[in-house]
Amino acid sequence: MSTILDLDPFDLPGWLGEGEVVWEPETSIAGGSLVRGRLTDGDRSVPCDLLAVDEAYPSPVAGDGVRRQSHQAWRHGQVHLVEHDGRPTLAVPGRDFTADAVLEAVGRLAKAVGAETERYSVLLRLGESRGG
Repeated sequence: MSTILDLDPFDLPGWLGEGEVVWEPETSIAGGSLVRGRLTDGDRSVPCDLLAVDEAYPSPVAGDGVRRQSHQAWRHGQVHLVEHDGRPTLAVPGRDFTADAVLEAVGRLAKAVGAETERYSVLLRLGESRGG
């Protein structure tokens, strides 16, 4: 299990609450409990991953405390922001991701940084990149 630390949304760059922002995954969201991604405004970007905290096989991806905090935040219409492997990460209840779960998580992040959700977009990949 990786080290996961709490992160305050106000520790993220201020531009995330000011203009149009796009979250883009580096791979398909169907890849498991961790989806690496980035938030960008066209000129700047910051890593922002998604972690499905309830995945437990072959080993748990998050401890009980992180899982509890993630479920509590979700229940209250928020998302639990953490640092996972040195990267800002949205800790989301569940074992994997659907398009709806990604949209909901990124929308909750927008609210957490004081942005209007209409200013945030999500770009999803239909399959894995075949890089060269």
